[in-house]
Amino acid sequence: MNSANNAAVVVGVDGSEPALRAVRLAAIEAARRQRPLRVVHGFIWPLLHVPVSPAPDAPPGGGLRHQAEELVEAAVAEAEATVPGLSISGEIIDGEAAAVLVGESPTAALIVLGDRGLGGFSALVVGSVAVQVAAYADCPVLVARGEQRPDEPVLVAVDGSAASRQAADFAAETAVSSGVPLVAMHAYRHPGSSGPGDMQPLVYDEGKLHGEQDRMVAEWLSGLTEQHPAVRLTCRAVHGRPGAVLAEASRSAQLVVAGGQGRGEVSGLLLGSVSQSLLHHAHCPVAVVRAPR
Repeated sequence: MNSANNAAVVVGVDGSEPALRAVRLAAIEAARRQRPLRVVHGFIWPLLHVPVSPAPDAPPGGGLRHQAEELVEAAVAEAEATVPGLSISGEIIDGEAAAVLVGESPTAALIVLGDRGLGGFSALVVGSVAVQVAAYADCPVLVARGEQRPDEPVLVAVDGSAASRQAADFAAETAVSSGVPLVAMHAYRHPGSSGPGDMQPLVYDEGKLHGEQDRMVAEWLSGLTEQHPAVRLTCRAVHGRPGAVLAEASRSAQLVVAGGQGRGEVSGLLLGSVSQSLLHHAHCPVAVVRAPR
């Protein structure tokens, strides 16, 4: 995450209603983090060699580039109405939407985007741009989906991996700045093996296993309260599939945070299975935080 004082919250827009929801969420996040807001539109048509200026006999205000300018202006106006007085800029950048936003990420504090755009089919729960940006961005990515519940806790998925430690730090900062508790949740299914090649036991004590999982979560997060003394932290270990458990818990959260790739994920995956599941099924906004490469 870029901590430079001038690092902006960047929101991607395409004129769709999900993008406008993302703009409102991005404005709130920028104000909370005391950052400027940068509204960006990826303008793909020049790459496809499509004429973007109005035809010679067309009425004034025509052409694809003028339409892009109008949608950026509308997004800036939406952000200004959401948080009056916020420092906001807008820009059209030639390129495909996901590539443009990933290109913005090295100097951004946060990337925000909607869960679907104008090119998405209504049957899709999350758009390909959101998945691509979450997989490749060099800063945290916030996807606006589900309901806004500003008084509910921040929820973070933890599993002891480097990515989940980054996610927990981001979640703690957000919870403190929002004035709400932080709930750290670890979902487990079976006893873990004690070494390479060990087989999981066929019979085990569920109560004992749950206690061990609780202790593991406490150990993973032992330094979090030292780094964030104001955080009100609750740790929970829950038996079940991580994606399903966290998606259900997101019904009573203002935000769910996950690492880009967790413990046990295949190293070749661009985005971890838990993050993928939450992007498709969470009932509140989702933040994906990848460990530094």
